[in-house]
Amino acid sequence: MCEAAKKIEKILGEESVSFDEEDLETHGFSEWSTSNTAQRPVAVVSPRSTEEVSMIAKICHEYNVPMIPFGAGSSVEGNFTAPFSGISIDISRMDQVIALRENDMDVTVQAGVNWVTLNETIEQHGLFLPLDPSPTARIGGMIATNCSGTNALRYGTMKDWVVNLTVVLADGSVIKTRRRPRKTSAGYNLNSLFTGSEGTLGIITEATLKLATIPTHFSVATAAFPTVRDAAAAASNMIRNGIPLAALELMDEVQMKVINQNGGAGGRTWEEAPTLFLKFSGTSDGVQDNITRAQAAVNTHRGSKFQVATTKEAMKSLWAARKEALWAMLAIRPEGTQIWSTDVAVPLSHLAEIIELSKKESGRLGLFSSVLGHVGDGNFHQAVMYNPNIPEEKDAVAHCVDDMMVRALKMDGTVSGEHGIGLGKKACLEKELGVNTINVMRALKRSLDPRWLMNPGKIFDEEETPAA
Repeated sequence: MCEAAKKIEKILGEESVSFDEEDLETHGFSEWSTSNTAQRPVAVVSPRSTEEVSMIAKICHEYNVPMIPFGAGSSVEGNFTAPFSGISIDISRMDQVIALRENDMDVTVQAGVNWVTLNETIEQHGLFLPLDPSPTARIGGMIATNCSGTNALRYGTMKDWVVNLTVVLADGSVIKTRRRPRKTSAGYNLNSLFTGSEGTLGIITEATLKLATIPTHFSVATAAFPTVRDAAAAASNMIRNGIPLAALELMDEVQMKVINQNGGAGGRTWEEAPTLFLKFSGTSDGVQDNITRAQAAVNTHRGSKFQVATTKEAMKSLWAARKEALWAMLAIRPEGTQIWSTDVAVPLSHLAEIIELSKKESGRLGLFSSVLGHVGDGNFHQAVMYNPNIPEEKDAVAHCVDDMMVRALKMDGTVSGEHGIGLGKKACLEKELGVNTINVMRALKRSLDPRWLMNPGKIFDEEETPAA
């Protein structure tokens, strides 16, 4: 592995390859994830182009070295860990907007472009990429994990915005998934194959993305409820009655208390009760009508303190608690503890039930536990703080999380609404999809192994297959 890294350094230069222990730690360990491993990469390589990524892959293939694509490091399921060591390929220097086409409403970017920076660049043209993941997220990682965020209710997930991809395969081969029209019937849907593949099939280096027109009017609102079940029921009511919300988020009473413990958010303290956060967008009349309908749903399910903001500053203030939730939890975390944060998604009719059951079970642990979620599409997150050095605590939390996964599957849900599988949920994937489906996925992965392509009649053992 070190020989491969030195060979890459000789070609790319010392400034593109790091052996610094702090860099290796940052690229192999996440403090907001419990899905970490003891191994670290031997080097971090920072390419600037598809050609350089291809060269790196060819050398890693020559030396049979695992490659781990790294975006912003904001994933929580161990998506960028290096269980077999290898070389971490950090795409953050690949940050160029290659082409913006206003008339076609699309943009081609390198994979290391930050989505916030991209939107700041294109919003002057009245366009935006309407997703809302972590503010640090980069386009390549967003595609690799099929990310979403608070705007998924109206705008869908990353897969809905990918036009085409440039991908480097394990042997350094470069492919493009399709051309630039909005629709095509030419060949397999390779966009869907690589979107959500978490770096296991290849390294995404460039992407062409669809863009949306920025709506003319926005508004946000919040409402408090006596119980999480009431809040979830109100959310389901709004969706069932066709209120076209831009976002619909839930934070439980624990989350609201944490916000207050950190001095509040948006210049205020909050009622420590389950709270819905709503976004509206569209025309002026349309937004006002949707606010009225949403308030009626809130009142039907015992909601109170329905507050609406329409100015930019007021909206930012009212939405601040939702945006600061993760950082508020990290701020109060006792030294030596970790946060086990994970997510599931279920059909809307089961949302209130699974949130209530999951809160009840985690509450029995006697540990910090809270719920927040994108309840408009049946996706919620649970976070539990525990001390990993106390085996009883770690085992109890693991059991609680596994029960939540099983519960979601019994409700015809999924073990991951948006976090991805990573190392954290590998064991859950077979439970969800079954052995036959997993075998199809394995076959797809092996089919992109260059040795398999050259020798289709030979089946390689798992340990012989180079990792991408």
